Amino acid sequence: MTPSAPPTLLSLPSLPDIDWEAVVRSLDDQGCAVIDALLPPTECRAMAALYAQRSHFRSRVVMERHGFGRGEYQHFQYPLPERIAALRTGLYPHLAPIANRWQAIMGIEERFAPEHAAFLQRCHAAGQTRPTPLLLQYGPGDYNCLHQDLYGEQIFPLQVAVLLSEPGADFTGGEFVLTEQRPRMQSRPEVVPLRQGDAVVFAVHHRPVQGTRGPYRVQMRHGVSRVRSGQRHTMGIVFHDAA
Repeated sequence: MTPSAPPTLLSLPSLPDIDWEAVVRSLDDQGCAVIDALLPPTECRAMAALYAQRSHFRSRVVMERHGFGRGEYQHFQYPLPERIAALRTGLYPHLAPIANRWQAIMGIEERFAPEHAAFLQRCHAAGQTRPTPLLLQYGPGDYNCLHQDLYGEQIFPLQVAVLLSEPGADFTGGEFVLTEQRPRMQSRPEVVPLRQGDAVVFAVHHRPVQGTRGPYRVQMRHGVSRVRSGQRHTMGIVFHDAA
């Protein structure tokens, strides 16, 4: 059987319209930043519909089998759908300077190339050749445990998640959650309210925080609280590839 054609995806909004100064301030202050209405509702629905098109994906993971939570997700295979590839390559150059500044503050020598293609070459040279963008699907009672999307030694320290479903209409519950583990202190939680089409940019594994005696490093994890009703779809954009 020939697979049916994927839904038509609309053109993306112009990335330069994003208030990147506000994104930088929020990332520095909280370890996350919301980009309002990155995708329109029509494109969100088309993107979510790709979940049933198994020919787009290299793997499917049922979270409960691995202790990751409940729900499932699928990693796209190369070549990525055009809009996902455009988001990945279009967002990266704006995030690389933030990542490099964080590395310098934390005393980490590694720096990231200004263009995504050059960074991917480094990933592939290290044996990380499998694409990491993914779609996640949750139903009633599903959730995602707190975790970090590392996938190998080459790690870009920021990633993006886009909510494709409409809260209150498609699902209830299912809030995006971050925790920040501070040295010798209890973890700080952050619940990030998202509307359909909103994107959240967040720290993958650690970030610098300014303390009274100078900057220090905190560990970050993210997850999704329990979906109480309906179905929730999310697109995840991870900038490093997997081993």
